[in-house]
Amino acid sequence: MHKSVAEALLEIEAVFLSPSKPFTWASGIKSPIYCDNRLILSYPKQRKMIEKAFAEMILKHYPGVEVIMGTSTAGIAHAAIVADYLELPMGYVRNSEKNHGRQNAIEGKLKPNQNVVVVEDLISTAGSVLNVVETIRAEGGNVLGIASLFTYELEKGLKRLKEYHVKNVSLSNFTELLEVALKNQSITEAEAKKCILFQKNPTSSTWFDGS
Repeated sequence: MHKSVAEALLEIEAVFLSPSKPFTWASGIKSPIYCDNRLILSYPKQRKMIEKAFAEMILKHYPGVEVIMGTSTAGIAHAAIVADYLELPMGYVRNSEKNHGRQNAIEGKLKPNQNVVVVEDLISTAGSVLNVVETIRAEGGNVLGIASLFTYELEKGLKRLKEYHVKNVSLSNFTELLEVALKNQSITEAEAKKCILFQKNPTSSTWFDGS
């Protein structure tokens, strides 16, 4: 499943590798990889395969799930489709509370002690998704864990998830994506080495020259 998802992400360029011309993240980090999993929504064949795999992964790892909650905004559409597959209630968590109406932080119905799975499109340092987890917990929900489309497997993110006692399972990850990219010759061995160096220390620019 993981490699099939990685192949689909590369095929539609939802994940794009460019070690020679790195991308700049919002944080200022120079990265050889860029993810835009919203593109999945524009490709029916890949979308159907990925969302079905998403639903199956959630049932396998979180069999007691009662509610699907998406992250705002990238996780909302995926959460809606997955919830439809599973015939479960769905909602999403806002980046911040509304300043009008009922001032909701959570959109959708969440009952006290309901078992929730958070659907996220991408995990890097895990800061934003953990804010979502904390919001759900504060509203009385029981977060079983996170189901994400892709993870960079960054040490900082893995450490944060462990500190918050939050489980994450992903449809695909950085390691498997590189394996697929090498196999289909999307990148060279030298470029793959740069990507691995970046993953080990993303805040350092030394990965670019292979050092």
